[in-house]
Amino acid sequence: MKRIFTFLAFLSLLLLFSCKDGSKKDNKVEKTTNTWEVDFFDDFETFNPDNWQDQRIWVNNENHCYVPDNEFGTREVSDGTLKLKVVNIGEKRPCDNMDKHGNQHPDTEYVAGRIASKNRREFIKGKWTARLKLWGNGEPSMFPAWWILGAQNNEPPVQEADENICWPLTGSGEIDIFEHHGDHLANKFTTGAIKSLGECDKADWMNYRTNIDATLNEFHEYSVEWQGSDLVYRLDGKEVYRNVGEGDNYPEPMFAILNYAKITDSPMTGEWVMEVDWVKHEYKK
Repeated sequence: MKRIFTFLAFLSLLLLFSCKDGSKKDNKVEKTTNTWEVDFFDDFETFNPDNWQDQRIWVNNENHCYVPDNEFGTREVSDGTLKLKVVNIGEKRPCDNMDKHGNQHPDTEYVAGRIASKNRREFIKGKWTARLKLWGNGEPSMFPAWWILGAQNNEPPVQEADENICWPLTGSGEIDIFEHHGDHLANKFTTGAIKSLGECDKADWMNYRTNIDATLNEFHEYSVEWQGSDLVYRLDGKEVYRNVGEGDNYPEPMFAILNYAKITDSPMTGEWVMEVDWVKHEYKK
């Protein structure tokens, strides 16, 4: 009988150590599945049409005309970076940009660059990051931006049958990672979500966004990531803002947009430049 109890005690100890070892392995797997993996990266050695397309659109009463193919130097790729510009060409010219209601932009002397990964690179949640800087900031009318938009958005170009959802409803939601409002925010950028009010073209622009101090003339990494139900905004990897619970309101695939806009009639000379080193998307493995 004593031998039987000794054998059972040995089996119990063996089972205990096996469980402990298995627990360690489970923890290791859990840690591995919590790391970011890159599934899209563009370092702008060239302009890659598999990643981006020029987006020619009239929104927000913008004062310029978006032009394609680096016309007037508005979308230049050189020395390993993308330069998006607003340029004063000195005289008004016709503009073929249309809004989603079919209205055509009036003649203008300002031209600009805007690219989108629409129907090229679209992802559900994860983490979007761009490394960029501005050449100058704080001038009236400046409005450069780095942001993401729901892939079923019904604004031009409409290329797929399901691109029929009005901003900012689900499927056409907007998250602004970096915006610079030059009229009143020198050395600051705005970040945050656009809250849908449940109707076409109805949104809360204010309560889910904030302004962050930054040296905009130097390169920084600007990102947004889904962390559980939250949207977390980071500057050079450091959290600077959080939309608590808002991440669940963006379940749709989203594409990236980089653009430099001019939003008022304030005059400008020369050119305004946003320089982009790279863009990437990551997911949790």
